[in-house]
Amino acid sequence: MKKRFTYLFYIVIIAVMVVSCGKVMITGRSQMLLFSQGELTSLSNQAYTEIMSKSEPSTNGSHIKMVNKVGQDLTKAVDRYVKEKGWEKSLEGITWKFDVIKSDQVNAFCLPNGNIVFYEGIMKITNTPDLVAVVMGHEIAHALAKHGNERMSQEALVGVAGQALNAYLGSESEKTQMLFGLAFGVGTQLGVLLPYSRKHEYEADRLGLIIMAMAGYDINVAPGFWEKMSAGGGSKMEFFSTHPSDANRIAQIKKVLPEAATYAPAR
Repeated sequence: MKKRFTYLFYIVIIAVMVVSCGKVMITGRSQMLLFSQGELTSLSNQAYTEIMSKSEPSTNGSHIKMVNKVGQDLTKAVDRYVKEKGWEKSLEGITWKFDVIKSDQVNAFCLPNGNIVFYEGIMKITNTPDLVAVVMGHEIAHALAKHGNERMSQEALVGVAGQALNAYLGSESEKTQMLFGLAFGVGTQLGVLLPYSRKHEYEADRLGLIIMAMAGYDINVAPGFWEKMSAGGGSKMEFFSTHPSDANRIAQIKKVLPEAATYAPAR
């Protein structure tokens, strides 16, 4: 009986992986996505409402203006590129929105629905449009590459919190919400998304640089920004609680610069 159950379990897993296989835009990496974008969007909307209800919006006009300007430039570039390639479906359920929260926390995040939040603390470091674009491009890339869906799918398959796989197989909303909370830390670390995997971080770095280049921002400031963040202590390290960095990552960023430069608009 046990052997039969194990056999059936693996059959289900293989079937799920086959029907749920997707590819990341531009990089072409195959990924497993067990949840619909509609589910991710709905849960992201709830999380965003919860986060913003417990946060104080920034009143710093220059910060708000810069974050919105850079965000609009980058997402318009993404929208144009997606339209040119006929990949509009990849943006379904994503509505780009930009906020700044009044807090000394050195952080920024993007939910799978396209809601991007910067904290005032990080604006002290990203004090130019190009530097804001480094962080903004990276966060947009996480949503564009559907890293949130992939992370939830991974949580489901490894069986986190017992019957997590049933969140997909049974489509029970409470279990899906539980997985979202586990994957993003919403509720336990309000406003701070849990770290993505190294693979996701490297991919977001690469895509983020490409998005920056598409929008005409200076991608050459990126290595210096990450080096500065990596070398700094204290509050700067808060950012790396959700965006791990090291010498290898910075080396990879430098390696990607020539590729990203080919996406720059003609002058």
